[in-house]
Amino acid sequence: MGSVYGHFTAEERDEIARRRALGETTRQIAAALHRAPSSLSRELKRNANASGAYRPSLAHELAGGRRWHGARLERDSDLQTRVLERLGWGWSPQQVSGRLARESGHAVISHESIYRFIAAQIARTKDYAWRLYLPRAKSKRGRRGRRGGSPADHIKGRISIDKRPQEAADRGNPGHWEADLMLFASYGQVVLALHERSSRFTLVTPQPGKHADPLAETLGRLLGPLPDHLRKTITFDNGTEFAGHQRLRDRLKLQTFFCDPHAPWQKGGVENAIGRFRRYLPRKTDIHAIDPQTFFDCAARYNHTPRKCLDFRTPAEVFSTLLHFNCETTFPPSRE
Repeated sequence: MGSVYGHFTAEERDEIARRRALGETTRQIAAALHRAPSSLSRELKRNANASGAYRPSLAHELAGGRRWHGARLERDSDLQTRVLERLGWGWSPQQVSGRLARESGHAVISHESIYRFIAAQIARTKDYAWRLYLPRAKSKRGRRGRRGGSPADHIKGRISIDKRPQEAADRGNPGHWEADLMLFASYGQVVLALHERSSRFTLVTPQPGKHADPLAETLGRLLGPLPDHLRKTITFDNGTEFAGHQRLRDRLKLQTFFCDPHAPWQKGGVENAIGRFRRYLPRKTDIHAIDPQTFFDCAARYNHTPRKCLDFRTPAEVFSTLLHFNCETTFPPSRE
């Protein structure tokens, strides 16, 4: 007796009703079903009707209805508010889950539960605005393949990423950067994204176009004030907009490297950052109509989002420790 610990099945409930009608005691029925008498007693108490009679079909419905209470975020309105607020800040479900655990000192909710909650809202309401709570605003999870050419043969002085120092591949060493461009629907509208690999600290700034010389000037202006230990290498893709990379070598003694053709994932940090910035700067954005403060706020919001890879610290927190002083771009954005 007592060797089975699962829920009572419909067949067992039929057997309970039949044996009760024959006048068997609770212990006799429990022995016949190989159940603990306490389990059977609890079943009879919970799932009998108002008059105390035990009907197997009604008992099965009562037990099933009591077993499902809805998703965690549907039952806990306070937690739902906290989660949706942080998702609204542009945090991913994993970042929300990790930060809540860090602040509480224990696990609060898993990122998978948050993803499933958003998916359930879309499926039930057919309101695809729920997808906007996710960093990339995708209603379906998974990767999408891309194709494209490479003008690598036209970049003078190009050095392959294969020759990049081994320490650059280790994100534990600061001073190694990645750069890429965000393009928009209107021709000539470009935003430069500059990403530090170890801290994940990222800067964004609009550019007048994809011309190589102005882009090299901007990179020199952003990286020039940094101390030498935070200015070692920078990695690009094979776009000709980075053909002025040799100016960075000459002016800043910064080593420049390029990904293999058709392999943008080799600078995955800045690729991921751009994907997250698309939440605030989608492709249809007219960047000429945006004031500089908007770009500052986007960068600040990104840099103040906790990251799992940083033990749920923020890029701004980590980069500030590398700098040994606070810079203006680490200030958090206004929540107003």
